[in-house]
Amino acid sequence: MNKKIETPYYLIDERKLLRNLKKIKYVRDNSGAKSVLALKCFSTWAVFDLMSKYMDGTTSSSFYEAKLGHEKFGKETHAFSVAYSSDDVKALKNIADKIIFNSVSQLNMFYNDIKHIKVGLRINPGISYSHFDLADPSRKYSRLGVTLEEEIMSVLDKISGLMFHYNCENDDFKSFSVMLDEIAAKYEKVLNKVEWVSLGGGLYFTKDGYPLDKFCKKLKSFSKKHNVLVYLEPGETAIIKSCELITTILDIVKNVKDIAIVDASIEAHMLDLLIYRTPAEINAKDGKNEYIIAGRSCLAGDIFGEYKLADKLKVGSTVHFANAAGYTMVKKNWFNGLKMPSIVVKKLDGKMEIIKKFLYNDFLKDLS
Repeated sequence: MNKKIETPYYLIDERKLLRNLKKIKYVRDNSGAKSVLALKCFSTWAVFDLMSKYMDGTTSSSFYEAKLGHEKFGKETHAFSVAYSSDDVKALKNIADKIIFNSVSQLNMFYNDIKHIKVGLRINPGISYSHFDLADPSRKYSRLGVTLEEEIMSVLDKISGLMFHYNCENDDFKSFSVMLDEIAAKYEKVLNKVEWVSLGGGLYFTKDGYPLDKFCKKLKSFSKKHNVLVYLEPGETAIIKSCELITTILDIVKNVKDIAIVDASIEAHMLDLLIYRTPAEINAKDGKNEYIIAGRSCLAGDIFGEYKLADKLKVGSTVHFANAAGYTMVKKNWFNGLKMPSIVVKKLDGKMEIIKKFLYNDFLKDLS
């Protein structure tokens, strides 16, 4: 590791990223399904040149994301929003290849402005896979997608595609397969009248041991049966295990247990873990030395987790938090005015490149 790089920093390893990208390309080559990167999960465009060689474009949840995808990734630009403003639509119609609406009311409201573009509608199929109610797209009273068949049928002449986003961290092929069959049966009439279908994100098909060939066969069969082009929207799937948050221990205090305080913060730099109350993974050998590893913010619950490690920690030790790409850099914030982690890329040739350093002026300009 390059010791000259000041911590904290996010380290994206292109060689690890490439492993995921090759699997994504394999799925496209063997199923016909295209993959567009979900920018809501990962928008660090320093590695878009590599990703764009293996993926077909981007999908967004806002105008800013769509503009970023259009300018920095290229290829296809898909736009989705839970609710668009009129300004959003005016701007998107000049850059988007597909605009997907969350409701029939918004589709009808803006249709005349964007009917020259491929228009899609998000459907809530009433089934889903998620470990957390907070992230469940089909949770009770969900506002995500259209539920009434009569509403869908009323705009069939205006749309060319559908989106079903009903998975969250689903690494179970059988579950995916069963739910896809349910959707195919329930929406057969609609599916047979559109050109393309997005099955959304949340499918962890790059996981080691995932039955890729069965996955490809299932996608290809669905596509052929309904004569549709299938899109996948991998986010975390594309970047899983490719990034670490590198930190340094500043102090070790004791309150019954040893508590190591690092120069980063779970609330500021890995916020999703705090939201879902899950511990951070660390790249270290297991052992008998017990520690709580905590962030340096004033939040009492700024805790990365409790660990049993082979090596004893000391002030100056480095701690590597794993899986620090998805929903991290897009959510990092200036809580407590803490130093923002730099963004570093380890290139395919092994060279380390500091892409971005955040300074006091960045903190200053973000707030007023």
